[in-house]
Amino acid sequence: MADYDENEEEGLSDERPQSRPRGRQGGRRWRRFVPKVRVCAFCVDKNARIDYKQSDVLRRYMNDRGKIRALRQTGTCAKHQRKLAQAVKRARHLALLPFTSQGTRR
Repeated sequence: MADYDENEEEGLSDERPQSRPRGRQGGRRWRRFVPKVRVCAFCVDKNARIDYKQSDVLRRYMNDRGKIRALRQTGTCAKHQRKLAQAVKRARHLALLPFTSQGTRR
C-alpha cells in the first residue's frame, strides 16, 4: 500500500502540465503576478484631509500630463479616490492645478 501516493491515484500530482512556452517567457513559465499590498494613506492617517487648497498634496495623485492617477496606482480606497478626484477638479477650476501639462498646451 505504501508503493503509491493517494494523490497520484486521483490525478492530483504535484507536476505541472506541460505546455509550450509563449513568447519570450523562457524559463519563467509558471511565475505569477503577485500584487503589491497598498494601503490607503487617508485611511491610515486619520488627520490627513483631502482639501482642494493643498495643491502640493493633490499633485502627488496626478501624473506628469495632468491626469488623475487611477485607484490601483495610488492605493487609495474608493471613498477617498472620489474625494480626491473632486478636490483635483475644484483646484483646476480655481487655477491651483493645471488641466494639462505644459507640453500639450497650444
